Amino acid sequence: MAATPNMESSTVAGGAKRSRSLPSRVVPPIELPASVEELSRKAAALLGWNGIVLPETTVLGRKICVVARLRTDVHAERIAMGMGPVVDRATVDTWTWPELAATAPAPAAEIIGVLAVARHWRTAMASAVPFARYGEAAMVLPSPAVLTEDYVGNCLPRARAYGLAIVAADPNAVTDLDLEGHNERMILDEDPVSRLVNEIVYDQLLRGTELPAEVD
Repeated sequence: MAATPNMESSTVAGGAKRSRSLPSRVVPPIELPASVEELSRKAAALLGWNGIVLPETTVLGRKICVVARLRTDVHAERIAMGMGPVVDRATVDTWTWPELAATAPAPAAEIIGVLAVARHWRTAMASAVPFARYGEAAMVLPSPAVLTEDYVGNCLPRARAYGLAIVAADPNAVTDLDLEGHNERMILDEDPVSRLVNEIVYDQLLRGTELPAEVD
């Protein structure tokens, strides 16, 4: 008669194998030490961006906070012409056509800089880079995110290449400049994208929901 396999020993052996597969350590996600609005105000003051820190909004699919000022003379002229903010992309696109450029309204917002506040540098960089082509841009990150090998080896070289500044916020929301931006990058001339962004910012400025930059 054939011997019956020892089911108990098989079960134990299998259990021993499974017991060696330990779950990986769960690392809690890095959180922002304060609200996006508070960190934006502090970052703008640290960078010396003298303007109105607008609430976070989604522009071209990216979440950003814009620091800007209203060009009061242009605003007054546009109001006299009955031309408020225009945020329809198709309409704004026509303003750069040669046959319509002479009649297009002047930009009524002066954009000082664009801030991208995020928990991880990749998210912040994806939001900030499109706007760095037109002017000053910076990332605001929690300090634990700037203390990693990934940040040093991958983020810093890219940030320098794009001319981005980096502001780090510690657990008490105290901000420090981790990387200065620079103006050696190529800045694009006015185009349909920059005009649309200016109109969106103009609209935000007129809504009166601005947040003044903090001054330490």
